[in-house]
Amino acid sequence: MSRKSIGDQELALLQHIAEHGDASVGEVATTFGEPRGLARSTVLTMMERLRAKAYLKRKQVDGGVYRYSTTAQQDDVVRNAVGSFVEKTLQGSVSPFVAWMSQRTEVSDNELAELEALVATLQSKRKES
Repeated sequence: MSRKSIGDQELALLQHIAEHGDASVGEVATTFGEPRGLARSTVLTMMERLRAKAYLKRKQVDGGVYRYSTTAQQDDVVRNAVGSFVEKTLQGSVSPFVAWMSQRTEVSDNELAELEALVATLQSKRKES
């Protein structure tokens, strides 16, 4: 099932909830919204949009408070966001991204190993076709 794309702020909120575990709107407004100058109502709107897009689920607990949690793995969310960026912003071309990567001065050994493994996988797939 293809999910609707999410914006940068929604992605940051989703990552925050994934890192901190299930939370109420009030908790997220305090820990995520306040440092960014976001009102509680804005945080609630974002969380409900993410729920409508099936990235968050909510469960009512004692006192009628809803606790929100993620429905997807963080890697899946980021992959979807990157895919949406490549399709919409880069018109499907990864060349600008590759050019940007080549100019980065700080690439960790782990990141470099991941890139090399990805290239090897792509080359292997190409040979199979």
